[in-house]
Amino acid sequence: MIRWIVIFLIIALVAAVLGFGGIAEGAADIAQIIFYIFIVLLVISLVMRLLRK
Repeated sequence: MIRWIVIFLIIALVAAVLGFGGIAEGAADIAQIIFYIFIVLLVISLVMRLLRK
């Protein structure tokens, strides 16, 4: 999942450098959404691990 975040961030940076603002904004938004999903899943995983012990 982190690989997808990095890929979309790279797409956003390249698009921003080349002047494609709409594409850069869309890629950055997708990367941000995936990042938040990753953080939520990480927290759930940590809580479940603590409850098992």
